[in-house]
Amino acid sequence: MYKLIAIDMDGTLLKDDKSISEITKKSLKRAQELGVKIVLTSGRPIQGIKNYLDELELTGEEDYVIGLNGALICKTSDYSVISSNATLTGKDLKYIYNKVKGLNTYIHAFTNNGDLVNKISKFSDNEEKRLNLKINQVDFIKDVLDNDEILKVVLEEEKDVLDRITPKVPKELFEEYNVIRSVDFMLEFMNRGCNKASGLEKLGEYLGISKEEVIAIGDADNDVEMIEYAGLGVAMGNAKEEIKNIADFITKSNEEDGVAFVIDKFIVSSAKGEK
Repeated sequence: MYKLIAIDMDGTLLKDDKSISEITKKSLKRAQELGVKIVLTSGRPIQGIKNYLDELELTGEEDYVIGLNGALICKTSDYSVISSNATLTGKDLKYIYNKVKGLNTYIHAFTNNGDLVNKISKFSDNEEKRLNLKINQVDFIKDVLDNDEILKVVLEEEKDVLDRITPKVPKELFEEYNVIRSVDFMLEFMNRGCNKASGLEKLGEYLGISKEEVIAIGDADNDVEMIEYAGLGVAMGNAKEEIKNIADFITKSNEEDGVAFVIDKFIVSSAKGEK
């Protein structure tokens, strides 16, 4: 019996308009009633997930969330930290910034207190709304201390621009950091070994849940490790072929309630069969 479902958000739980369908909400509630933990597992900072946790009523004493691609695991009742794998520092931010500043891209760095940017751009207002996180303009070199905690560093641009500049990012950054493109418009830098699977493993250890008892559902590059890690790794119907190729099961798309389809097939149907 599966005890935990780890669900990516953008392109998975959320429809293209960033909403959650009523069908999916009902399926999530049914899974909870059957004793299965629902854990939103996202590349977003925790602040950018809170509204959805409230909407789904996933804020009880025994509810958890994994943010920033596994860097942060929190209880959702009070957002106390269960585990933090955020080992980037201000020194890393400055190093990455100096390596990529010639690309003239929008650069921001997530911290526990907000989103740091070196300049306000056309992306800034949208990011504040999308992530529910205050943007603070700073001088990365002068205002950030070397030992400041940085959760992740992000390059953000239009898809075609990011396609063009990604090959120009120095190779040593790919060797020294975990570099992923979780959505078309973001290239993310995190400490090596930090991914959704490492976050799931830590939460599983905390809860006494083995990987065989976990379902992981995702659609993008930052979901690869958790899909491979879980007892049942699921790719969305809208996922790239590379993601589908590593999955144990391919569900319907995010526009077709693919998450609900997984719950009905592997949780609800199994529970009926046990009666």
